[in-house]
Amino acid sequence: MRRSLAALLAVLLVLPTTATAAGAAGLPGCTRTADPAWSVARLWDEIALDGIRRALPAPTIHARNLFHLSVALWDAWAAYDPVADGWLVTEKVETDPADRAAAREEAMSYAAYRLLRHRYAFAVGNEETIPEIDAALASLCYDAAVETTEGSTPAALGNRIAAALIAFGMTDGANEETGYTDPTYEPVNRPLIVKRPGARLRDPDRWQPLALDEQVSQNGIPIPGDVQVFIGSQWGAVTPFALPPAGPERDALVPPPPARFARPAERAAYREAAVEMVRRSSLLDPADGVMIDISPASVGNDPLGTYGGRGRALNPETGAPYAPVMEAQGDWTRALAEYWADGPRSETPPGHWNTIANAVADTPGFRHRIGGRGPELDRLEYDTKLYLALNGALHDAAILAWGTKRTVDSVRPISMVRWLAGNGQSTFPDLSGYSPKGIPLVPGLIERITRKSSAPGERHAALRRHVGKIAVRAWRGAPADPETESSGVGWILGSRWTPYAEATFVTPSFAGFISGHSTFSRAGAEVLSALTGSPFFPGGLRAWTIPVDGLRIEAGPAAPVRIQAATYYDAADLAGISRLYSGFHIPADDQAGRVAGARVGLGAWSHVRQYFDGSARP
Repeated sequence: MRRSLAALLAVLLVLPTTATAAGAAGLPGCTRTADPAWSVARLWDEIALDGIRRALPAPTIHARNLFHLSVALWDAWAAYDPVADGWLVTEKVETDPADRAAAREEAMSYAAYRLLRHRYAFAVGNEETIPEIDAALASLCYDAAVETTEGSTPAALGNRIAAALIAFGMTDGANEETGYTDPTYEPVNRPLIVKRPGARLRDPDRWQPLALDEQVSQNGIPIPGDVQVFIGSQWGAVTPFALPPAGPERDALVPPPPARFARPAERAAYREAAVEMVRRSSLLDPADGVMIDISPASVGNDPLGTYGGRGRALNPETGAPYAPVMEAQGDWTRALAEYWADGPRSETPPGHWNTIANAVADTPGFRHRIGGRGPELDRLEYDTKLYLALNGALHDAAILAWGTKRTVDSVRPISMVRWLAGNGQSTFPDLSGYSPKGIPLVPGLIERITRKSSAPGERHAALRRHVGKIAVRAWRGAPADPETESSGVGWILGSRWTPYAEATFVTPSFAGFISGHSTFSRAGAEVLSALTGSPFFPGGLRAWTIPVDGLRIEAGPAAPVRIQAATYYDAADLAGISRLYSGFHIPADDQAGRVAGARVGLGAWSHVRQYFDGSARP
């Protein structure tokens, strides 16, 4: 689709032209106020990230916007390079070497400006984002009134590139013209009314939308209606960067789907996944007194797609052992869940990996080289290549993950746990409350409520009116006042089990398999490892701190909580496993997402180098 569209666009048919500084569209007498430490590519990436922080948290849309922005920047940069291949716009522009840097910056800025202004014109938060976009162009001393797409000036080239991307975006399968909606998807299961116990499932293997009294997005924006709609169900049809066409070759990038209840041989694994979700929820207790080492000495180094890592003995960057870092288990699990959730005013997972990449590139002493070898590049070239590689991979991760979500259409943990627990127990056929559709009993975690267990002073005393039903030891649910109250962990009805989330959000609005967080994160980790020439963060360690009272779902933590990763892969794995503590994904969603993300990231890195060295086109 990309090349056929390009062939139809007159912009791609322009013959090589000559540009000079005389054609610049600068404002007379203007003094640049843009941060001189940032390249123009970095400036426009940061503007896009700000727009994402204000908009509805739709990772698919944001991944696409970041990729198309990266294409705009790259195609304008490549137009002035005799070797590099453009992705959509393939013009080559001859210019005086003395004017090339200024011409590049101007063309890149107009391309980014026009594209971002179009994409954020009707987005939530546009009343702040559009003025910020305008101010960015003015800070570079470029005139927004220069709208021409004709001629050889850098501004005209940038405007042509933006126009080409805008036109392309109307035909790439994202359904941008209709607000990214997809009328073709219809859920098999009727909505789960979250405030009521249990879950009625026509098909326990398929996604079930949630019905809430009020819907608020994960970054605090009210959502019309009270029943979830599958977001991004059409995304598998979006034009990718490096992914193979939809079909067997693309399908092979994703491991097999999780166990299905409909298959008798897989029912034990299905039930075990539900048990694991309850177990993870039971670890969210800040009062349990358990301390754990969260440093790279104990956490990380997982073989791909597994939880088998046991950390690392030495920091290869320093040669010294990683120092243990002890944290309260209940604080660390909650902090991990919230940090990687990308909640209020976040960049969502695609943008989050842009912020990680930018922070790495800003590290003092970091060498800006491709693959960690060769000459050091100026920041404009490095940033432009970084964004094309990273955001190409993240764009493909969204396409593969959401295409898989649509085809597999798998159940989320809230429906799975509530349905099984509501049916009874499946461990003892000769015990009352038995059901082959029930949940396994696990002493201390999943139990049947009895008269004895619910007697005054006993562990199920608060559930004494529910004798015969299933109790689980898990997070108690969103508190009435999250600023001052913490729900903690205790015995609740299994049919009321809920993820670690706000009562107005509960679970993302799309199917579970595969995990988007896991796919995005591993794809980003692969690109950063390849681009920098090392899987390790600079210095062999990256740390984040959740401050006192920095949680939003409930009060806490009482003391700062540290999160650490030695490598990009470890950070990606933490992002993936955080969704298990959140209660949004079962292990199969996470593990398969990691594998798929690795394949996406490696494919994108292999593909992008062809644009760098000019071998992408015949």
